[in-house]
Amino acid sequence: MELTLGPVLFNWQADDWRDFYFRIADEAPVETVVVGEVVCSKRMPFFARHLPTVAERLTAAGKEVIFGSLALVALERERRQMEELAKSEDLTVEANDVSVLRHLAGRPHAIGPFVNIYNEATAAFFASRGARRMCLPPELPAASVAAIAAGVPEVMVEVFAFGRVPLAISARCYHARLHKLTKDNCRFVCEKDPDGLALETLDNEPFLTVNGVQTLSQTVTNLVGDIDLLRSAGIGALRLSPQCCDMVAVARLFREVIDGRREAREAEAALAEVYPGAVFANGFVHAEPGVRRVGA
Repeated sequence: MELTLGPVLFNWQADDWRDFYFRIADEAPVETVVVGEVVCSKRMPFFARHLPTVAERLTAAGKEVIFGSLALVALERERRQMEELAKSEDLTVEANDVSVLRHLAGRPHAIGPFVNIYNEATAAFFASRGARRMCLPPELPAASVAAIAAGVPEVMVEVFAFGRVPLAISARCYHARLHKLTKDNCRFVCEKDPDGLALETLDNEPFLTVNGVQTLSQTVTNLVGDIDLLRSAGIGALRLSPQCCDMVAVARLFREVIDGRREAREAEAALAEVYPGAVFANGFVHAEPGVRRVGA
């Protein structure tokens, strides 16, 4: 079973973004790394100058580098950017919006967790058009995951295994609205919340997390205790989504459990120390509400 590091979903400072990936290249036991901006195209110019160097450093370290597309293509400018990305034949691209798939048809590519693959027929259709990797939507239970994986044995099927779950994406920027700004003049206020902005209900209960135009879960998915279940379901890779914690340590703990060098319960306790304050959950994979923690 492999490990994949997903793209940074949050608006990090450009130098921090670069240094994060440099450390991943040098120290993290992951086989594949997805880079690029998938949430808001306005963030792209900040780290674009670092992207070639980051990709080169990761490749030199033996990682497979995949370039992620936007999860929501809403503007003509974004459409042109995604078409240019998808037509770059020297790059492996992960499609996070179906509009990109027409440009990838017929050559190897990946599909991210933002594209709805809920059954074997859909997975087989995408595989027939060149998809060689698929990160399934995080809300699928293990039985569905196993059925899909069995239906496309030629595809590397991946499950979202760590991080706040991406639930929705909108044309409206929640961060801008909160600060009484427009989306076009947002002043990039999302950078004030590099791990997302926690929301509460009117009863002051933790609810969701906001990241610009994106809505994430308040809880942090953690499937380190479900690795054997996912292995038996035919899963080839687990995806770790970057959060404001030591992701190298996270990757090492997952790798140790995968390799049988550490007990899952011990790894979960260590993850709680690596990411203090995080509320772990794994309900989706057990066909329960995603906010629940099953088998803790």
